[in-house]
Amino acid sequence: MSDYRRKTAYQTRVDAAQRAYDRPHPRHRNNGEEFKYRASNRPSHIANFTKGLPHNEITGLLLSPADYRQFVLGIQSGRFEDFEKTPLGPGKSADYPGLLSTQEINPGVLRNTIWKSQIAQNATGKDGDPGADVRAWESSAGGLVEDLEGPDALAVTMPPAPTLDSPELAAEMGEVYLMALMRDIHFSQLRDPCLGPQCETPSDKHCGCDCKPREISPEKAADMLCDIRVKLPGQYDCKSDVAYENRCDGGVNWFKQACCELTDEERARHRSQVDRQHLFRGVTAGVDVGPYLSQFLLVGNGARGGAYGPEAGYINYGAIRADQRVQIATPCKDYMTTFEAWLDVQNGADLRELESYCPSRKDKCGHYAGGFRFMTTPRDLATYVHHDALYEAYLNACLILLGLKAPKDPGLPFGAPDIGDHQQGFAHFGDPHILTLVTEVATRALKAVRYQKFNNHRRLRPEALAGMVDRLKSTINPDGIMDPAKPLADALECSGILEEIAKHNKCQNKTFDDRKSDSSGKKARYLLPMAFPEGSPMHPAYGAGHATVAGACVTVLKAFFDHGWELPYAFEPNADGSELVPLTVCKPLTVEGELNKLAANIAIGRNWAGVHYYTDYIESLRMGEQIALGILEEQRLTYGENFTMTVPLFDGGVVRI
Repeated sequence: MSDYRRKTAYQTRVDAAQRAYDRPHPRHRNNGEEFKYRASNRPSHIANFTKGLPHNEITGLLLSPADYRQFVLGIQSGRFEDFEKTPLGPGKSADYPGLLSTQEINPGVLRNTIWKSQIAQNATGKDGDPGADVRAWESSAGGLVEDLEGPDALAVTMPPAPTLDSPELAAEMGEVYLMALMRDIHFSQLRDPCLGPQCETPSDKHCGCDCKPREISPEKAADMLCDIRVKLPGQYDCKSDVAYENRCDGGVNWFKQACCELTDEERARHRSQVDRQHLFRGVTAGVDVGPYLSQFLLVGNGARGGAYGPEAGYINYGAIRADQRVQIATPCKDYMTTFEAWLDVQNGADLRELESYCPSRKDKCGHYAGGFRFMTTPRDLATYVHHDALYEAYLNACLILLGLKAPKDPGLPFGAPDIGDHQQGFAHFGDPHILTLVTEVATRALKAVRYQKFNNHRRLRPEALAGMVDRLKSTINPDGIMDPAKPLADALECSGILEEIAKHNKCQNKTFDDRKSDSSGKKARYLLPMAFPEGSPMHPAYGAGHATVAGACVTVLKAFFDHGWELPYAFEPNADGSELVPLTVCKPLTVEGELNKLAANIAIGRNWAGVHYYTDYIESLRMGEQIALGILEEQRLTYGENFTMTVPLFDGGVVRI
């Protein structure tokens, strides 16, 4: 028996490996911009991720193409010693002398003298010395890891990202700008009016909300998005005065673009609905139904013995509990609104954990009630995805569904009453199986997206693109190096978005003490206001780690649970986020819809923070789905029971495993 088991166990592993081997590896394509744009007859890499490399202190662009080549060499080889040679932080080159190199930082040189911004100069490094530390890149070789389960990182891919001159990228950038301006509105203002009156923006004067948010309604935001019109290549002469005068005439709007004009890949992510119910939401089934936030980000799973219900927001982890309320970041306070702060962050200044939060305060009964609330504004969601523990939201969703005794997929075993099956699921097809598998897929998803980020696309972050917009608006464009971004910048200006951004940034720079000594803050700034002082993570934008993990984890949950089952409630935070209030929904909230919405909330929450674009969300979500389906297919071989899993896909249709 022992020898027989050894052979069958071995054969199962061989079969799983064969299943993985038989998956075709697709051709990995990028948008071709890495070497398309040139300056002084050398690649400028203006459309690529360069954060952490030395940047020019006037243009904000890459100092030397040689630094970028070394960066790519370390990525492609995966060798520690190659990456160790990559310049990190503010530096100098033969072309741009006079800047201090990070190699010269030593006990005899004050670190705070290398930074330009007040916030970086006043930061304290990990060694206790003044001045921000330099921040390293994250898992640049993660995509080269060969995993033992599921599709190989190179067996899945993402299509090319939108190019600088495309109407799609202009629309994405317009969205990110508007989301930054609307971070402090109540989420109820972004949902179907059939659910009743919306709440006003919460008042948080005790938290230092002295800089009022821009008065931009969802309707005005939708109109602005529909006014972003980009002239296609051949229609735009950036060097012509006549072209500049007519820059607001004509052009193509992404949301109104005819589907027949799009490629298949563009058509698969095209959105034509831009209204309150669809603004800043995802495109998968159920995400536009009911409240903006998924119930899985709000409710709990109730207390044993009925001491409180799901509306209390407590999730039981065994005998302890977790609270769905999030810490309240200082309302209306954004970061990187001066060029000095923006430049330091592009040069790798580590400004993490310098954001501010509301202090706890006593309520009328003398209890400390402040500091935390249910996610009420997009800023709260940005705070959640700033600090979440990777698969946290999906593990919580699983616990909530188990607490609701939501039915499992009808094709799984042990679903009948005990008197019929004579056994229950536990180690397999039971709660521990589901709980561990929903977390197991996360690291596989991260490795796959690392390959796309570093090895394939190397797409610049929104904050970097906004830096180019700011330089162009400030008429800083030596030798026309940023000309390829001119149509995008003009389209955003003509829509009225940049005017609102300049007003917002002016208020920020006037209000908050951490930037008042930055001289650039006294002028109009068109930088993207960021929710975090450090801006984006130290890896490229496309794909998105949060979105890929969301796609994988949610796919596992849809495989195990009856995805058509309707949730027995619908809640939304009240005006100040202190409690959840019930809603009467126009359409039922289903397991599939709320899981899809959860994935969209987490992924697009990163857009609310300013660190991702819309295409980062949708294409990464699809790739995460493929990772999870591959793992489920391989694990299917290890069970003796005859069963099926029916999984609804993000793009429609169903896969049966």
